[in-house]
Amino acid sequence: MIVLNETLIVIVRGLIGFFSLLIFARVLGKQQISQLTFFDYVLGITIGSVAASLTTDLTSRAWLHWVGLITWSVVVFLLQIITIKSRPLAKHIDGEPVIVIMNGHLMNETMKKARYRTSDLLEQLRKKEVFDLSEVEFAVLETNGQLSVLKKSQYLPVTPQDLKIPTVYKGMSTELIYDGKIIEQNLKQVNLDRHWLEEELKKQGVTNPAEVFLALLNTQGNLFVDTYKDTVKQPLDVSDYSGPN
Repeated sequence: MIVLNETLIVIVRGLIGFFSLLIFARVLGKQQISQLTFFDYVLGITIGSVAASLTTDLTSRAWLHWVGLITWSVVVFLLQIITIKSRPLAKHIDGEPVIVIMNGHLMNETMKKARYRTSDLLEQLRKKEVFDLSEVEFAVLETNGQLSVLKKSQYLPVTPQDLKIPTVYKGMSTELIYDGKIIEQNLKQVNLDRHWLEEELKKQGVTNPAEVFLALLNTQGNLFVDTYKDTVKQPLDVSDYSGPN
């Protein structure tokens, strides 16, 4: 009976912690993910640890953990507002980008102050498909630890603009069918109707929109259709191959 009661308490506390984190994550927005600095990382771990204690620590009241969870989330929210409103405070809290390569030269003193190793620099350059330091004009270590790289002009890829080649606008594709359901609102936005969509599906051998998992219309008017039924042939199993007859 005691074990059952404790199990129910943990379940209830877990649900409270889960939905509390869900609400706070929505309020705090996507900055925690898209611009994750070291300080944001520590705050995220701390908030998650408090939520875990709320769930499993039965030696203290849940209310105290929940107050702690609210406190940390409010502090994070206030810090976000402060860093948006005040640039000087944002520099002290989040730090600022550091130039580690300038005009093709390593900034050794700057790297020492940032405690940024040369091996880390070379690793991040390789991730940017840069294997020769002589190709780099500028490299900036961002506040989230990522490296932004500008290659020298002679090593940059040629663009259609360089060759004076005209290009066609390519925007985002529009979802017309998702999970077997036609998205009527999107059809109206592109000035099309259900009859047009059904005719286009028939051209691709689809008789019922419910057979389609995803249908996308690009800005050139081409319709991409992916059905639930995979038509790709299975690769030949090497163990079944007996050689030419």
